[in-house]
Amino acid sequence: MADSLRSPKTTAVTALRDLMNTRVIAVTADTSVTAAAAGMAEANVGSAVVLQGRFLHGILTERDVLRAAASGEDLSASVVSAWMTLDPQSADPDTSVEDAAQIMLLNGFRHLPVVEGRTVCGVVSLRDLFAARIRRPLRRAHEQLTDPGLPGVPPARHHPQ
Repeated sequence: MADSLRSPKTTAVTALRDLMNTRVIAVTADTSVTAAAAGMAEANVGSAVVLQGRFLHGILTERDVLRAAASGEDLSASVVSAWMTLDPQSADPDTSVEDAAQIMLLNGFRHLPVVEGRTVCGVVSLRDLFAARIRRPLRRAHEQLTDPGLPGVPPARHHPQ
């Protein structure tokens, strides 16, 4: 009965379409690693999708850029195709957060392109998945703090001394 007196819960984020980052950095396979990394840094994202026409061809991540930098190669002359993951696994926008997390953890990657049909519409990162999980308990805590209590009973007021 006490549960029926509480305020309704907020809708939980359950699908990738609700949390994917649609600010996608897109490059081609012949883009320099320097240019791709600069675009990622400017957009404050950890990956760039590599397109062949309008279709997903690969993904370049922070880890790939780090490996390229550690190689000692000139990154302004080194192309993305030498460092990217070719034909990366992707997910549909309706993929559940739990399924996406499982895909990413089982395969050891931190960025998952979200593809509708054959068109990239976003990218989800492990950080996005964690943020969705963290926000849900915070919302519940906020609801408990702002719960008006029993109908007809005014909420307690705090009187500073």
